[in-house]
Amino acid sequence: MKRKRIRHTASFEERLAMQAQRLKEQAQTLPPGNDREMLLKRVQQTETACRINAWLTSPGLRSPE
Repeated sequence: MKRKRIRHTASFEERLAMQAQRLKEQAQTLPPGNDREMLLKRVQQTETACRINAWLTSPGLRSPE
């Protein structure tokens, strides 16, 4: 069985940023409560993933010794 390959038009960082923005907009439409807090937590996780990815792909990153 072969896997379906997807060719992304946006980079990983761009997709993460778009997802974070979309989740922020969704959270703003919800009243304060559990659902809103869960969306804001996902926003934070997505932004953290974006920062980690930027750090991992930076040219100044050193390999472990």
